[in-house]
Amino acid sequence: MLRKDLQTQPEQSQSHSHSPSLEDCLKLLKGERDEQRLAGLLLVTKFCKGDDVVSLRKVHDAVGVRFLDRLLRTGLGTGSNSNSVDSNRDAYLQLSVTVLAAFCRVPEIASSEDMVAKIPFIVEIMSKEPGASVIEECFEFLYLVTTASGDGVTTLYECGGMRVLVFQMSTLPDGSHPMEVAIKLVQLILSKLSLEIIMNDHLSELSMMVVTIARQFAILHSALKFDSLHLLVAIISSHYSALFHDPLRVLPERNWSMYMHVGIVAILQNRVAPAEKLQALILAESMVSIMGEEWLITKIELPDIQDSIPADRCLLLVLESARVEIAVLLNELAYLKYEAPKNTSTTSESFLLKQRNLAVAFSLVEKIIKLISNIGENQGDSINENTFTKVINGLDETIGVVLEYLQDAKEHGQKKGNDLLASVRLVGSYLAETPVACKEKVRELLQYMLLVEGEDEPSPFYSICFLLPMLCQTTMNIEGCKALVSYGVYKAKEQVQFPVDDSTLHLLKALAYWTDNTNDTSIIVMASSICALIFDMTSEEALVKNPNFDNNSLNRLSKLIATSLASRGQDKSDAAKADTDLLEIVMAGYSRWAHRFPCIRERVER
Repeated sequence: MLRKDLQTQPEQSQSHSHSPSLEDCLKLLKGERDEQRLAGLLLVTKFCKGDDVVSLRKVHDAVGVRFLDRLLRTGLGTGSNSNSVDSNRDAYLQLSVTVLAAFCRVPEIASSEDMVAKIPFIVEIMSKEPGASVIEECFEFLYLVTTASGDGVTTLYECGGMRVLVFQMSTLPDGSHPMEVAIKLVQLILSKLSLEIIMNDHLSELSMMVVTIARQFAILHSALKFDSLHLLVAIISSHYSALFHDPLRVLPERNWSMYMHVGIVAILQNRVAPAEKLQALILAESMVSIMGEEWLITKIELPDIQDSIPADRCLLLVLESARVEIAVLLNELAYLKYEAPKNTSTTSESFLLKQRNLAVAFSLVEKIIKLISNIGENQGDSINENTFTKVINGLDETIGVVLEYLQDAKEHGQKKGNDLLASVRLVGSYLAETPVACKEKVRELLQYMLLVEGEDEPSPFYSICFLLPMLCQTTMNIEGCKALVSYGVYKAKEQVQFPVDDSTLHLLKALAYWTDNTNDTSIIVMASSICALIFDMTSEEALVKNPNFDNNSLNRLSKLIATSLASRGQDKSDAAKADTDLLEIVMAGYSRWAHRFPCIRERVER
């Protein structure tokens, strides 16, 4: 227990005519009485600079670990006879935490077991009340110790540090130094510990933290804005973040998503490093996944955001930035694959990172395609005609760039790769809405695109699934069906029966799989019309002889044709009337080839 309070410091410390020196300080710290040591520590806080590592080391060694422990415990009220010093407890606490934070500017001291052991005491101080006078020094201490010691991060986490950080951050002034240190602390914790574990333990705390950080991201114009961006990306856009999306959707505090909107717009519309713009795109992609495509055209109504942001600005900025990213990344990937020195690895971390970044940009463009499609279908006025035209023109240009990348891959004999599969998916998404876009280029590449495989696929499947909506749209009329044949999806020959090529076989299997569990008549009729055209050129016998075609696929195709034919006249809706032409294609085809497909005929005639 400290024997003397701070108001009874020794006369000698006040009587020197000269300014106190380090030697004066050390003499006091080595004194036998506590009041001498207290006076010495007070002098330390007044003249010992934070970057004077040598002096701080001497002072630390002079004062000793035991006295620092007693001083901290007294300030916390856990020392013996602590009731007798209640009136000065805050002063003891302020002094002890200030001195500890100062000592920890020496890395060797900060990483010591003694300082790591004090982390729970500092967390206890921070948990008692927000905005206490020593909070800044507490944050400083925690950051210095956890930076210097791996054990410090673990100790902070295990003693309830995440809860305390969230509790304090919600009360800190915007852009303050404690807020800056708090954000760096959270970044450090996320870099050292598994985010999956943290989310399992502190899902609600992380949600509250996102609300606080999103505000910093929106309103600040300092380096802390970028720290906030990086932390938000780490929390919201990680591999484990899907667990986090539902809690964010139901947060009672709704302003956080608008703060995100404001912050992303600020990054994308200003001159910042390309890496920062990419981070903003990654965050934007996560926000659209959480809040839906309409988030891109959110009307911002925040009391502390004075500058009005047009509802379509975020949409246009995200599209333009994603388009630039796609053009750059596709060019870099093409160089690495086809032009770089032969010893360049396409499995390097750099190459894989480019593929991941490309996937983010592709995803954003797909979501914008969906948004524009929904607006067009609903005939809404969410965006004006000028913006709508800008978006369509931008999408047309980007799809053209992606098709050129696929053309390059075709010419180099490449058909396997996640980047190629992602390219096919993006093209398929756009062509499903506008089947006539890039007509000539699609005609050249359609058969190739149907053969594209992902890295882990033994044969093409997903590429066919991605292109199915476009293929179905193409068969909405007779002219489209004729065009589909001319594109080379399958090859018409003089003989009625011929061994189907791989693209045709995979297309049939994909159609069978795609429609097996759907009750949507439009999908069934569109898929069966494509099958009916293909069946014109082959037979059941030719199909089952192929080792890659099994009875399950044949049974699914039989069910598909039978269901399609049985739907005639049953549905009187406008949507069903729109399918009439396609149903006629199925009926006419069935009359021509039914005798060559006994299993299908049996299923139809049941």
